Amino acid sequence: MTSSSTEPSPAERYKKAKSKAKFPEFELFSAELAFPLDDFQEQACRALEGGHGVLVAAPTGAGKTIVGEFAIHLALASGQKVFYTTPIKALSNQKFAELVKRYGKERVGLLTGDNNNNSDAQIVVMTTEVLRNMIYATSRTLKDLGFVVMDEVHYLADRFRGAVWEEVILHLPKYVKVVSLSATVSNAEEFGAWLAEVRGNTQIIVSEHRPVPLHQHVLFGDELLELFENGSGQLRVNPELTQKHQARSRSPIRSRGKYGKGRGDSRSNPNQRNFPRLDKPEIVEKLEDLQLLPAIFFIFSRAGCDQAVINCRRAGIRLTSKEEQQEIRSLVEARCSSISDEDLDTLGYFEWLESLERGFASHHAGMLPAFKEVVEELFLRKLVRVVFATETLALGINMPARTVVLERLDKYNGESRVNITAGEYTQLTGRAGRRGIDTEGHSVVLWGAQLDPNIVAGLASKRTYPLNSSFRPTYNMAVNLIAAFGKDRAREVLERSFAQFQADRSVVGVAQVIKDKQESLKGYEDALSCHLGDFKEYARIRREISDLERESARIRVRVGNDIRQTKQMRTIESQLGRLRKELRGHPCHQCSDREVHARWGERYFKLKREVDASLRDMDQKTGQVAKVFDRICDLLADLDYLREEKGEYEVTTSGARLSKIYGERDLLIAECINHGAWKDLDPAAMAAMAASLVYEGRSDEGEFEPKLPKGNFRDALERTERIQEDLLELQERHRLKKEQPLDLGLTWAIYRWATGSRLDDALKLAGLLAGDFIRWSKQIIDLLDQLSQSADPELAETSYRAIDLVKRGIVAYSYYL
Repeated sequence: MTSSSTEPSPAERYKKAKSKAKFPEFELFSAELAFPLDDFQEQACRALEGGHGVLVAAPTGAGKTIVGEFAIHLALASGQKVFYTTPIKALSNQKFAELVKRYGKERVGLLTGDNNNNSDAQIVVMTTEVLRNMIYATSRTLKDLGFVVMDEVHYLADRFRGAVWEEVILHLPKYVKVVSLSATVSNAEEFGAWLAEVRGNTQIIVSEHRPVPLHQHVLFGDELLELFENGSGQLRVNPELTQKHQARSRSPIRSRGKYGKGRGDSRSNPNQRNFPRLDKPEIVEKLEDLQLLPAIFFIFSRAGCDQAVINCRRAGIRLTSKEEQQEIRSLVEARCSSISDEDLDTLGYFEWLESLERGFASHHAGMLPAFKEVVEELFLRKLVRVVFATETLALGINMPARTVVLERLDKYNGESRVNITAGEYTQLTGRAGRRGIDTEGHSVVLWGAQLDPNIVAGLASKRTYPLNSSFRPTYNMAVNLIAAFGKDRAREVLERSFAQFQADRSVVGVAQVIKDKQESLKGYEDALSCHLGDFKEYARIRREISDLERESARIRVRVGNDIRQTKQMRTIESQLGRLRKELRGHPCHQCSDREVHARWGERYFKLKREVDASLRDMDQKTGQVAKVFDRICDLLADLDYLREEKGEYEVTTSGARLSKIYGERDLLIAECINHGAWKDLDPAAMAAMAASLVYEGRSDEGEFEPKLPKGNFRDALERTERIQEDLLELQERHRLKKEQPLDLGLTWAIYRWATGSRLDDALKLAGLLAGDFIRWSKQIIDLLDQLSQSADPELAETSYRAIDLVKRGIVAYSYYL
């Protein structure tokens, strides 16, 4: 037997195997799989082994992650490192567990900002923000990095965090191969073209094919009807469904199912007797009878999800056997054993457990993270058969179902009810059909009088899910870029962003439109020429008179009888008198074809205004990202975060501090540190201040006067708000986006929590569900952690102690989930 000392290294084995076959590692990798690869998977893997980066855009559940796993295989074979990035901690934790199970805990690490586990491993799972921060800090962990897998890369469109994906793609060394995995997007080619431009050789692999076919249905009363006509070969709406919709929509339906109270008397309307409106428990029973469970019901309301669970419990729904109930209880008790009885009672644990034992549960961001994880695991293990969820479940969590049910096709977006998009519909229904388990998936839309089958068909047949950049330079980004690259190189990097790439492409279209309109302008100019003089000048005077007369009429409506008292009106009358005199004295005023020329003049000036507006728009889009960066640098120089010497910027001590502060209020936080605004705060008051800096309440929460901690907090808050007012003036002067005022809605609740209040009291004061309270607490802890590393020693110590006050009880228990 050969000793380990004489065995070839992974890099040598890789080189030797590669010399014998065109794609040796792909052959080894695919031979170990229990199923054959689809064409798009094989194409992507071969491209990756051939030395290309890849963009893989495919439907949910199609098996994109196989390509990411092949990148891991290549890294191990060649002795390189591979980073697997995900958009959220829950996905990172899930992927870490999968990879540990496959490769062993010695080879796999986890980095999520608050969790550092085996960070020097050959395979490291992390959130995208962690990788961005590592790049800026030139971390030694980047050494020997060969591959980066960017799972759910369509998060790049997220308006709050999307810029991070672009920063990583732009700043990774060119020799690192990037594997971008995306949901189906309608502009994958555009995104791939940008990747090829900034990363070099990148292959775009797009698949519209679902490995598990999806059947679309409408639940029409108690009938499950096909959405599309069978056997037509085209996506034509089922004529039976159209006919029934038209018949029923003429007669409003008021009756309810056996689980609800009737809102009308079906006896008064014979058409309603045989058309019960099914409630959630009835729908669950029907799906069970049709063997369409497990199912996810997407309900665009947390309260709606919880109420559906209550209704099923009241209706006596039970989807589990005695043995399954015991298995569920055992798993739940093991997972929740560290939570105090008092907190469990506050969290509604016993009702939640009873529902789980019956085989159904809700899933939304307001739940305790541990509770959500239990629901996910039980659903994967087929112990929970029905989940009532908000759309957040569609964002990457591995919970495939046989059936997806959509209660309605509109949702509340914080301001009003809006229709869901075709892209959202595709993401939601994409959860239906479990590869390797189901031969087909099913989507069910609940019919209502306002639900036109043609609208459903339109959503189901379109794949319009464009990926649009949300990238914009920030203050923190500016100092980090200048520290790493210098001003000119940083500017070049930003000009290569996807945001600028898309803007430039749109400019090409605008330029062509402008060119066409300018040719039309030339024709109009010829048509309005006059032998007596410059008719274009004459037409301009007429246009100005017309505009001023309209403005005069608007003012008359506004001020009525006091018209002569307005200075603005006197100015207009004066201008009109001068222009009318100029018009009458113009040579073209005597032309016999004056009105014919004038009509061409009107067309000319209308079109010229359009051209001028398009030129302004094109100018704004050209180099827009770099222009914003320049304005940010000018503002930072005014505040001494940057210092300019000989045309180049240097990052000052204050700038170095700003480089370690990430978030929407990075500059405000840095300014408050510099001015000592928080130096007198104790740890609990510092936690409350951090809450005011990160919290953003819902727009429908209403106006109220929040309660605030007494003592030094109010003085510190006043200093903070004065600093913010100064910044707002600077931002306006430099034509930069202005910050929103501080939101104090969570301040008192966090202060009470930091001073030892019970969980139920804190939740009442915050007006939040447990999951929301924990999510905001995590963000507060993250900010306090940044302060403990970037502030002066006294404030750093206060922030460090504040972390301990917030990270206790259920927050501490949930922190790493």
